[in-house]
Amino acid sequence: MASKMIHSRRSFLKKSGITLATLSLASNPLFSLAKPKTLALQLYTVRDAMRNNPLDTLKQVAAIGYKNVEHANYVNQKFYGYTAKEFKEILADLDLKMPSGHTGLDLKVHWNESKKDFTDVWKKLVDDAAEVGQHYVVSPSFNANDFPTEDSLRHLFEVFNKSGELCKKAGMKFGYHNHDFEFSRKIGTKRLYELILENTDRNLVVQQLDTGNLFNGGTNAIEVINKYPDRFELLHVKDEIEVADSSEKYESTILGTGIAQIKEVLAHSTATQVFIVEQEAYQGIDPVRCAQKDFEVMKKWGY
Repeated sequence: MASKMIHSRRSFLKKSGITLATLSLASNPLFSLAKPKTLALQLYTVRDAMRNNPLDTLKQVAAIGYKNVEHANYVNQKFYGYTAKEFKEILADLDLKMPSGHTGLDLKVHWNESKKDFTDVWKKLVDDAAEVGQHYVVSPSFNANDFPTEDSLRHLFEVFNKSGELCKKAGMKFGYHNHDFEFSRKIGTKRLYELILENTDRNLVVQQLDTGNLFNGGTNAIEVINKYPDRFELLHVKDEIEVADSSEKYESTILGTGIAQIKEVLAHSTATQVFIVEQEAYQGIDPVRCAQKDFEVMKKWGY
């Protein structure tokens, strides 16, 4: 696990000349040292390679130096074609862990309205996520056209909270990952993202902020983090460049080469515990090479 270099408590006390009389203060959570950050790669970065040869691609990811990955492919109760048990063994053999993964929570497929309960499909997903070693089950996006009113959104977010309860029973957390529409679309005077934060229980639904997606929604990560400083337990680390002749104004690029002020964003993200590198566009560079360059930048920045 990549982390910031921090002094051990013993070294800190010795070098700072702190006496034993102040040791009790150091044991107070408000006085504790910052936790090291987990650094991971979102495998959507190398999605084509993962589709063609997942085992070889994971070997390349591990060789770069990543110790953690986040999946973006759970289909037919399998991760990239492997059962939870098989995929867990593959990760272990490569000294990789998978603290989080993306699977969209779809009310039409995963929620039984008459029973007010999740379908067996979602329950199996949660069981498999726990089996493979995830700490977070993250739902990326939802179809906003299916929820045109504030009441319909509240119902969706009630199910999010219930998914948080289900994941909690399995020793995990449920989370939501933004795209751009949550910031560009409003109901009344409120952005959809405001409604998400207002109507989800922060103890049951963690937020995974994508630092790149929100650019096409008309905002920036520092603004959002400053407004909600303690809401983002996970962060998708993504830089952006402006592009012409595209349906979207911005696309992702190698970290530190775009306009998203990523180094400053990371410094602002004091409440975030998991930094997940993701790049979706490559400007002609091989995606695996992009993942390597992104890793080198993160290490240079101390993560």
